[in-house]
Amino acid sequence: MADAAVEAWGLGKDYRVFRNRGYETLRDRLAQAAALPLRAVRRNTPRPSTDVLHALVDLSFSIGQGEAVGFIGHNGAGKSTLLKILSRITEPTRGSAVVRGRVGSLLEVGTGFHPELTGRENIYLNGAVLGMTRKEIVRRFDEIVAFADVERFLDTPVKRYSSGMYVRLAFSVATHLEPEVLVIDEVLAVGDAAFQRRSLARMTQVAREGRTVLFVSHNVAIIQALCSRVVVLDRGRVIADGAPDNAIGVYLKTLERVNTTDLLDRTDRSGRGAILVKTAEVTGGLSGVIRSGEPLSIIVEPTGVLRDSTCALHFYNALGQPVATLDSSAPSKRDEQEEDASRAVFRCDVSELLLVPGAYRVDITLTGDGYRQDVLPGAVMFDVEQGMVGERAVTPGGVGDVAMPHRWRVPATSSSAGEPVDG
Repeated sequence: MADAAVEAWGLGKDYRVFRNRGYETLRDRLAQAAALPLRAVRRNTPRPSTDVLHALVDLSFSIGQGEAVGFIGHNGAGKSTLLKILSRITEPTRGSAVVRGRVGSLLEVGTGFHPELTGRENIYLNGAVLGMTRKEIVRRFDEIVAFADVERFLDTPVKRYSSGMYVRLAFSVATHLEPEVLVIDEVLAVGDAAFQRRSLARMTQVAREGRTVLFVSHNVAIIQALCSRVVVLDRGRVIADGAPDNAIGVYLKTLERVNTTDLLDRTDRSGRGAILVKTAEVTGGLSGVIRSGEPLSIIVEPTGVLRDSTCALHFYNALGQPVATLDSSAPSKRDEQEEDASRAVFRCDVSELLLVPGAYRVDITLTGDGYRQDVLPGAVMFDVEQGMVGERAVTPGGVGDVAMPHRWRVPATSSSAGEPVDG
């Protein structure tokens, strides 16, 4: 493409995965050192192969100037790796990629910031890295500070900033210092709802100004609102590239496929891993079908229990928008404890499901010993059928995901058709 802002040809990225051999004593190390000469003699002895993770596999694409392109895929699909290569943070193992113009990147909280420098100093530092003159930075300085809302702490080292302040300033710098290509990962999830709305409006403005935007998010609704094109990655490969509605449909099918995998075999999880989600099941409905207004139960079986173990269920709609969180750590007088200590099961009972008909997924977070032990996205997926909430039918097609029990008091109708009632 002659006017392409970003191009990639046969892009691949591999990582070697090292397995922990456990703790070694000084005696073990001395024994290994003594055996080195013998190993040198045995040159023809085959060595055990190293595990290789193929994060990206033969990616080729072209993005035109001024395009707003969203990259979606389940965890581990290769999205962040791709953006790091395009931002020149890491090098590809195979192939090549070209980005024409200045690149503004926001891949994680604090990207490009020096923690010992103040907010003011980091603004000038980032501008210099982007190749801007001091005069250009001064011209945009007040806009950057106003958008980030950190004027009071501008001369404080950023290492003292909260994560929200950090990401606000980093996003403001990345979008206001006029890069030709703006690269943004899921980091906006750190900010509050008001900041996310302002950020989306700012990115929309950047795209309208003719600059290229590459955006990664699990929130499909934001992708739809911002992007004119969506690329779906799965296991490091491009499986869809085109109009948002079509590409998002392909993405949702990949989530269904991942959900059929044994949970202990899933590799798209994070956490310390001392305990893991072993199984998860959704049951409910008076007839075995999950309906609005009827009971629902989610049963999570971990591989074990640690001190102060808790379980949190995070509900998302089909577009990846958060709907609700049910957390066992939230205090309640109605919670119960298993009498059988050998039974390691979390069970969450919902007396009346207030979700409208549609498809939902549940991410599960297990904690214990004061740490997040397992965070498993899309552990459970289920469909809600039409039902009754508060003696009122709940049908699809409305706005939002929640059905609230309610009653109406409506004005009396006139006895004469077409005659307005005096109010």
